[in-house]
Amino acid sequence: MGINDDSNIEANLQIGPTDHGMVRLFITADRLEIPMDFSPEEAEEIAEEIRAAAATAGKVKPRR
Repeated sequence: MGINDDSNIEANLQIGPTDHGMVRLFITADRLEIPMDFSPEEAEEIAEEIRAAAATAGKVKPRR
């Protein structure tokens, strides 16, 4: 599966700080739980990538 592939999988995403000074992305889908911890610096880089992707996606004309 790639970025442009459709999927019927539903997932929830929670984002927050941990008590160890990390930023956690916590993904749940069905019975699967995926905790992903990042340093604050890594989280800033990820946030920049998300902002850049959002800006690019905002320029794309959706297919009908």
